[in-house]
Amino acid sequence: MGKNTQKLISKTGNKGFWQPLLAVLFLAIITGLLVVFTNFPVNTIFREEENNFQLLTSRPILQKPHPLPATLEKWQDKTNSGDYFDQIQSTKVGYLIWSNFPVKVKIETPTGVSEKQAQLWVNSVVQAVQEWNVYLPLQIVEEAEIADIKIFRKAPPLQVEPNSKIPRARSALTVYDLYTKNNILSHHFTILLSPSQTGDYVLSAARHELGHALGIWGHSQLQTDALYFSQVRHPPLISVRDVNTLKKVYEHSTSLGWSVLEKD
Repeated sequence: MGKNTQKLISKTGNKGFWQPLLAVLFLAIITGLLVVFTNFPVNTIFREEENNFQLLTSRPILQKPHPLPATLEKWQDKTNSGDYFDQIQSTKVGYLIWSNFPVKVKIETPTGVSEKQAQLWVNSVVQAVQEWNVYLPLQIVEEAEIADIKIFRKAPPLQVEPNSKIPRARSALTVYDLYTKNNILSHHFTILLSPSQTGDYVLSAARHELGHALGIWGHSQLQTDALYFSQVRHPPLISVRDVNTLKKVYEHSTSLGWSVLEKD
Protein backbone atom coordinates (compact mmCIF):
# COMPACT_ATOMS: atom_id res chain seq x y z
CA MET A 1 0.00 0.00 0.00
CA GLY A 2 2.81 2.40 0.96
CA LYS A 3 4.82 1.87 -2.28
CA ASN A 4 1.74 2.25 -4.47
CA THR A 5 0.89 5.52 -2.74
CA GLN A 6 4.38 6.92 -3.26
CA LYS A 7 4.26 6.11 -7.00
CA LEU A 8 0.91 7.81 -7.40
CA ILE A 9 2.14 10.98 -5.73
CA SER A 10 5.34 11.12 -7.77
CA LYS A 11 3.39 10.87 -11.04
CA THR A 12 0.97 13.66 -10.22
CA GLY A 13 3.56 16.04 -8.89
CA ASN A 14 0.89 17.58 -6.66
CA LYS A 15 1.28 16.31 -3.14
CA GLY A 16 -0.89 18.99 -1.63
CA PHE A 17 -3.91 17.80 -3.60
CA TRP A 18 -3.47 14.04 -3.26
CA GLN A 19 -2.29 13.58 0.32
CA PRO A 20 -5.63 14.45 2.03
CA LEU A 21 -7.52 12.30 -0.47
CA LEU A 22 -5.22 9.33 0.08
CA ALA A 23 -5.48 9.72 3.84
CA VAL A 24 -9.28 9.50 3.64
CA LEU A 25 -9.09 6.50 1.31
CA PHE A 26 -6.64 4.69 3.59
CA LEU A 27 -8.85 5.35 6.63
CA ALA A 28 -11.90 3.99 4.78
CA ILE A 29 -10.08 0.80 3.81
CA ILE A 30 -8.82 0.20 7.35
CA THR A 31 -12.31 0.84 8.76
CA GLY A 32 -13.81 -1.67 6.32
CA LEU A 33 -11.28 -4.33 7.32
CA LEU A 34 -12.02 -3.76 11.00
CA VAL A 35 -15.72 -4.27 10.36
CA VAL A 36 -15.12 -7.53 8.49
CA PHE A 37 -12.81 -9.04 11.07
CA THR A 38 -14.93 -7.86 14.00
CA ASN A 39 -18.12 -9.44 12.62
CA PHE A 40 -16.51 -12.75 11.64
CA PRO A 41 -13.77 -13.46 14.23
CA VAL A 42 -14.19 -17.24 14.24
CA ASN A 43 -13.85 -17.67 10.48
CA THR A 44 -10.81 -15.43 10.50
CA ILE A 45 -9.14 -17.54 13.18
CA PHE A 46 -9.94 -20.69 11.23
CA ARG A 47 -8.29 -19.39 8.06
CA GLU A 48 -5.20 -18.25 9.96
CA GLU A 49 -4.83 -21.54 11.80
CA GLU A 50 -5.51 -23.45 8.60
CA ASN A 51 -2.68 -21.64 6.83
CA ASN A 52 -0.30 -22.38 9.70
CA PHE A 53 -1.36 -26.02 9.55
CA GLN A 54 -0.62 -26.18 5.80
CA LEU A 55 2.89 -24.84 6.40
CA LEU A 56 3.68 -27.69 8.78
CA THR A 57 3.39 -30.43 6.18
CA SER A 58 3.41 -30.72 2.41
CA ARG A 59 1.41 -33.96 2.38
CA PRO A 60 -1.85 -35.16 4.02
CA ILE A 61 -1.44 -36.07 7.68
CA LEU A 62 -1.84 -39.71 8.56
CA GLN A 63 -5.42 -40.58 9.56
CA LYS A 64 -6.20 -43.45 11.90
CA PRO A 65 -8.80 -44.27 14.58
CA HIS A 66 -8.47 -43.68 18.30
CA PRO A 67 -9.62 -46.20 20.91
CA LEU A 68 -13.31 -45.79 21.65
CA PRO A 69 -14.12 -43.79 24.79
CA ALA A 70 -15.35 -46.14 27.52
CA THR A 71 -18.81 -44.53 27.49
CA LEU A 72 -19.29 -45.34 23.81
CA GLU A 73 -17.57 -48.70 23.97
CA LYS A 74 -20.16 -50.00 26.43
CA TRP A 75 -23.07 -48.41 24.54
CA GLN A 76 -25.42 -50.96 22.98
CA ASP A 77 -28.56 -50.32 20.98
CA LYS A 78 -31.05 -53.01 21.95
CA THR A 79 -33.78 -51.50 19.79
CA ASN A 80 -32.02 -51.74 16.40
CA SER A 81 -32.95 -48.12 15.71
CA GLY A 82 -30.20 -47.58 13.16
CA ASP A 83 -28.25 -44.38 12.57
CA TYR A 84 -27.71 -41.58 10.05
CA PHE A 85 -23.95 -41.92 9.64
CA ASP A 86 -24.35 -41.59 5.87
CA GLN A 87 -25.31 -37.94 6.49
CA ILE A 88 -22.11 -37.16 8.43
CA GLN A 89 -19.39 -35.20 6.67
CA SER A 90 -15.74 -36.02 6.96
CA THR A 91 -13.27 -33.12 6.68
CA LYS A 92 -9.79 -32.82 5.20
CA VAL A 93 -8.46 -33.97 8.59
CA GLY A 94 -10.97 -36.81 8.88
CA TYR A 95 -13.84 -37.00 11.34
CA LEU A 96 -14.05 -34.37 14.09
CA ILE A 97 -13.21 -36.71 16.94
CA TRP A 98 -12.02 -35.88 20.46
CA SER A 99 -9.36 -38.13 21.96
CA ASN A 100 -8.52 -36.39 25.26
CA PHE A 101 -11.23 -36.56 27.90
CA PRO A 102 -13.03 -34.97 29.52
CA VAL A 103 -13.75 -32.45 26.78
CA LYS A 104 -13.70 -29.05 28.48
CA VAL A 105 -16.67 -26.73 27.94
CA LYS A 106 -16.79 -23.03 28.80
CA ILE A 107 -20.26 -21.45 29.06
CA GLU A 108 -19.96 -17.68 28.81
CA THR A 109 -22.36 -15.88 31.16
CA PRO A 110 -24.59 -13.58 29.06
CA THR A 111 -24.35 -9.82 29.43
CA GLY A 112 -26.93 -7.16 28.67
CA VAL A 113 -29.76 -9.11 30.33
CA SER A 114 -31.02 -9.42 33.88
CA GLU A 115 -29.24 -11.72 36.29
CA LYS A 116 -32.29 -14.00 36.33
CA GLN A 117 -32.40 -14.26 32.52
CA ALA A 118 -28.68 -14.92 32.38
CA GLN A 119 -28.95 -17.69 34.94
CA LEU A 120 -31.88 -19.34 33.15
CA TRP A 121 -29.86 -19.35 29.92
CA VAL A 122 -26.79 -20.82 31.63
CA ASN A 123 -28.93 -23.47 33.33
CA SER A 124 -30.33 -24.60 29.97
CA VAL A 125 -26.87 -24.91 28.43
CA VAL A 126 -25.58 -26.75 31.49
CA GLN A 127 -28.43 -29.23 31.13
CA ALA A 128 -27.47 -29.88 27.50
CA VAL A 129 -23.86 -30.52 28.57
CA GLN A 130 -25.05 -32.93 31.25
CA GLU A 131 -27.20 -34.83 28.76
CA TRP A 132 -24.26 -35.39 26.37
CA ASN A 133 -21.95 -36.20 29.29
CA VAL A 134 -23.72 -39.55 29.56
CA TYR A 135 -22.20 -40.55 26.21
CA LEU A 136 -18.90 -38.62 26.16
CA PRO A 137 -17.05 -37.30 29.24
CA LEU A 138 -17.49 -33.52 29.44
CA GLN A 139 -16.37 -31.00 32.05
CA ILE A 140 -17.62 -27.44 32.51
CA VAL A 141 -14.69 -25.10 33.20
CA GLU A 142 -14.39 -21.45 34.23
CA GLU A 143 -11.16 -20.70 32.34
CA ALA A 144 -11.80 -19.89 28.68
CA GLU A 145 -8.10 -20.47 27.91
CA ILE A 146 -8.31 -24.21 28.57
CA ALA A 147 -11.72 -24.80 26.97
CA ASP A 148 -12.16 -27.09 23.97
CA ILE A 149 -15.70 -25.82 23.33
CA LYS A 150 -16.90 -22.29 24.06
CA ILE A 151 -20.59 -21.41 24.08
CA PHE A 152 -21.87 -17.82 23.74
CA ARG A 153 -25.28 -16.14 23.78
CA LYS A 154 -24.63 -14.19 20.62
CA ALA A 155 -26.40 -13.69 17.30
CA PRO A 156 -24.70 -15.67 14.50
CA PRO A 157 -23.80 -13.80 11.30
CA LEU A 158 -26.60 -13.64 8.76
CA GLN A 159 -26.72 -16.48 6.24
CA VAL A 160 -27.00 -15.88 2.51
CA GLU A 161 -28.42 -18.77 0.50
CA PRO A 162 -26.63 -19.70 -2.77
CA ASN A 163 -29.59 -18.66 -4.98
CA SER A 164 -30.77 -15.70 -2.94
CA LYS A 165 -29.44 -12.25 -2.11
CA ILE A 166 -31.63 -11.89 0.97
CA PRO A 167 -29.72 -12.69 4.19
CA ARG A 168 -31.48 -14.93 6.73
CA ALA A 169 -31.12 -14.97 10.48
CA ARG A 170 -29.81 -18.16 12.07
CA SER A 171 -30.80 -19.55 15.46
CA ALA A 172 -27.34 -20.99 16.12
CA LEU A 173 -23.93 -21.56 14.58
CA THR A 174 -21.11 -23.99 15.34
CA VAL A 175 -17.63 -23.54 13.84
CA TYR A 176 -14.23 -25.11 14.47
CA ASP A 177 -10.62 -24.13 14.01
CA LEU A 178 -7.47 -26.23 13.79
CA TYR A 179 -4.23 -25.71 15.66
CA THR A 180 -1.13 -27.64 16.70
CA LYS A 181 0.39 -28.02 20.14
CA ASN A 182 3.57 -30.03 20.64
CA ASN A 183 3.15 -31.17 17.02
CA ILE A 184 -0.27 -32.70 17.81
CA LEU A 185 -3.10 -31.62 15.52
CA SER A 186 -6.04 -30.39 17.59
CA HIS A 187 -9.25 -28.42 17.22
CA HIS A 188 -11.47 -25.96 19.08
CA PHE A 189 -15.19 -25.34 18.69
CA THR A 190 -17.16 -22.13 19.14
CA ILE A 191 -20.95 -22.23 19.48
CA LEU A 192 -23.13 -19.14 19.06
CA LEU A 193 -26.72 -19.38 20.31
CA SER A 194 -29.04 -16.60 19.18
CA PRO A 195 -30.45 -14.34 21.94
CA SER A 196 -33.84 -14.76 20.23
CA GLN A 197 -34.02 -18.34 21.54
CA THR A 198 -35.90 -18.68 24.83
CA GLY A 199 -37.22 -21.41 27.12
CA ASP A 200 -36.97 -24.97 25.83
CA TYR A 201 -35.57 -23.72 22.53
CA VAL A 202 -32.34 -22.64 24.25
CA LEU A 203 -31.91 -26.18 25.57
CA SER A 204 -32.81 -27.66 22.20
CA ALA A 205 -30.34 -25.43 20.32
CA ALA A 206 -27.56 -26.12 22.84
CA ARG A 207 -28.22 -29.86 22.67
CA HIS A 208 -28.18 -29.80 18.86
CA GLU A 209 -25.03 -27.67 18.50
CA LEU A 210 -23.15 -29.66 21.13
CA GLY A 211 -23.90 -32.75 19.07
CA HIS A 212 -22.07 -31.10 16.17
CA ALA A 213 -19.15 -30.08 18.39
CA LEU A 214 -18.78 -33.63 19.73
CA GLY A 215 -18.38 -35.06 16.24
CA ILE A 216 -21.78 -35.36 14.54
CA TRP A 217 -20.89 -33.03 11.66
CA GLY A 218 -24.14 -33.45 9.79
CA HIS A 219 -27.90 -33.71 10.27
CA SER A 220 -30.57 -36.34 10.70
CA GLN A 221 -33.64 -36.47 8.47
CA LEU A 222 -35.94 -37.61 11.32
CA GLN A 223 -37.69 -35.18 13.65
CA THR A 224 -37.23 -37.56 16.57
CA ASP A 225 -33.45 -37.00 16.60
CA ALA A 226 -31.72 -34.14 18.40
CA LEU A 227 -29.64 -33.50 15.28
CA TYR A 228 -32.70 -33.10 13.03
CA PHE A 229 -31.89 -30.44 10.46
CA SER A 230 -34.67 -28.04 11.47
CA GLN A 231 -36.18 -26.70 14.66
CA VAL A 232 -39.48 -28.31 15.67
CA ARG A 233 -42.29 -27.33 18.02
CA HIS A 234 -41.52 -30.11 20.52
CA PRO A 235 -37.72 -30.49 20.61
CA PRO A 236 -36.60 -34.13 20.96
CA LEU A 237 -34.14 -35.47 23.50
CA ILE A 238 -30.91 -37.18 22.45
CA SER A 239 -32.13 -40.28 20.63
CA VAL A 240 -30.77 -43.78 20.29
CA ARG A 241 -30.03 -42.94 16.65
CA ASP A 242 -28.03 -39.88 17.75
CA VAL A 243 -25.85 -42.04 20.01
CA ASN A 244 -25.52 -44.81 17.41
CA THR A 245 -24.29 -42.19 14.94
CA LEU A 246 -21.88 -40.68 17.47
CA LYS A 247 -20.40 -44.10 18.20
CA LYS A 248 -19.97 -44.86 14.52
CA VAL A 249 -18.16 -41.53 14.03
CA TYR A 250 -15.70 -42.46 16.79
CA GLU A 251 -14.99 -45.79 15.14
CA HIS A 252 -13.55 -43.99 12.11
CA SER A 253 -10.22 -42.38 11.33
CA THR A 254 -9.01 -38.85 11.96
CA SER A 255 -5.82 -36.82 11.94
CA LEU A 256 -6.93 -35.01 15.11
CA GLY A 257 -5.02 -36.08 18.19
CA TRP A 258 -2.09 -37.46 16.18
CA SER A 259 1.35 -36.01 15.46
CA VAL A 260 1.65 -33.95 12.29
CA LEU A 261 5.21 -35.27 11.93
CA GLU A 262 4.26 -38.92 12.10
CA LYS A 263 5.30 -41.04 9.11
CA ASP A 264 3.13 -43.62 7.38
